[in-house]
Amino acid sequence: MDTIDTKTKPLSTVVRLHPNDDVVVARRQLMPGSRVEGETVTVAAFIPAGHKMATRQILAGQPVRRYNQIIGVASRQIEPGMHVHTHNLSMAEFERDYAFGVDAEPTRYVEKPASFMGIVRADGRVATRNYIGVLTSVNCSATAARAIADYFRRDIHPEALADYPNVDGVVALTHGLGCATDSEGESLVILRRTLAGYAKHVNFAAVLMVGLGCETNQISGMFDAHGLKDNDRLQSFTIQNTGGTSKTVQFGIAKVREMLPAANRVTRETVAASHLTLGLQCGGSDGYSGITANPALGAAVDLLVRHGGTAILSETPEVYGAEHLLTRRAVSRAVGEKLVARIDWWKDYCARNSAEMNNNPSAGNKTGGLTTILEKSLGAVAKGGTTQLVDVYNYAEPVTARGFVFMDTPGYDPVSATGQVAGGANVICFTTGRGSAYGCAPAPSLKLSTNTALWNRQEDDIDINCGGIVDGTDTIDAVGARFFQMILDTASGKKTKSEIHGYGQDEFIPWNIGVLM
Repeated sequence: MDTIDTKTKPLSTVVRLHPNDDVVVARRQLMPGSRVEGETVTVAAFIPAGHKMATRQILAGQPVRRYNQIIGVASRQIEPGMHVHTHNLSMAEFERDYAFGVDAEPTRYVEKPASFMGIVRADGRVATRNYIGVLTSVNCSATAARAIADYFRRDIHPEALADYPNVDGVVALTHGLGCATDSEGESLVILRRTLAGYAKHVNFAAVLMVGLGCETNQISGMFDAHGLKDNDRLQSFTIQNTGGTSKTVQFGIAKVREMLPAANRVTRETVAASHLTLGLQCGGSDGYSGITANPALGAAVDLLVRHGGTAILSETPEVYGAEHLLTRRAVSRAVGEKLVARIDWWKDYCARNSAEMNNNPSAGNKTGGLTTILEKSLGAVAKGGTTQLVDVYNYAEPVTARGFVFMDTPGYDPVSATGQVAGGANVICFTTGRGSAYGCAPAPSLKLSTNTALWNRQEDDIDINCGGIVDGTDTIDAVGARFFQMILDTASGKKTKSEIHGYGQDEFIPWNIGVLM
């Protein structure tokens, strides 16, 4: 990242990320014939904002570097000043030097950790929110679950929770799975692990589990697999045993009413930031993501880790091509090899399904300036900061380590964040360059914009603007510090933009990797 002093000389129209890079990134639209400050090159073609311009000749077949890392190869000869994008840059495999642990340095913890106002549960865990959840074992019980939760919606029935101001709401988290699948297969194992993670989630004061009765995903089987039992805060029942939809809805409403008094008897108290677990997400990425919002979030992650907290990087297909930067930070070879094993699983998964890892960059990503999955991944890993990688988890596994960790998930944001929350994330941090409207009940979701144009256009959905970094009015460390404080404020109860709009129920999407039968 360049450090031009805008007070003494004009800000360059491009960003050079490393002296060895073959490309620079346009801060704004560049017109043919214009000169670029700090570069001995004249713009040879129209360059959209956030897109790449070549600063030297690149022969066909030669690798192209950004971040001093390979982002692809030139599919044709590229002259200085030309636009570098999908028309002349293509995906290419290259040898990664995993160099396990060579960059892993012991964490320098702060002497006086930061704090926030959290909700301390009876078992000592700390919540950032206080919901009652209505979960479903199968798609067939989704309508009943929704009806139960809707009865307590403050926008429709404000009187239902009028006497319970300390309850953030009653939310139904439904899905389309739970039957027509192998009763012994991995897909059911993942679904049960995900539902169990939500049933145990610290941000739920109490949970109802609603089933149909004849589904493959029997509630009793899920409970047995994960040590769950019916009690005062976890109640389960089925439509078939309760006597139909209407009776199930009324039964569920009565159960929630019974749970509300205890759920309301909470107070917030000062607790250490070590009780925070962040889920790190990026969606609608653009050419600025790896320059502004992602490294700013990474700076906040470094602060959280130094204060004893935990951050979960995920979206495995979106670290492909940059995984060697993470293995170098692994606390041990074994941890690094766990990450490589997940990458290998994804390569095999794509091969079996006639897909490519490079299919990942979406149309919006490309419009925003990204070209290959290699380029996207190099920006995405910046969310994880710089501290050592202490462990790697499967999808929805409980995260028990403290510090920076990785969880294997798809790149699709709702599926990925669902796994992180199931693993224990109590705050989600979501960077976006194209614009995102997203929430993740029961965990509050904070969104960071990569550019000021997006902030100005969609401030209604974004919590913090990181565009000042590329505009030259802010720095990564300054934005990271402000965002770290925003995380603490949010964990203390301040509502995010997505919570104000009511997002969070529809974004619950467990990962389905199995065959439907």
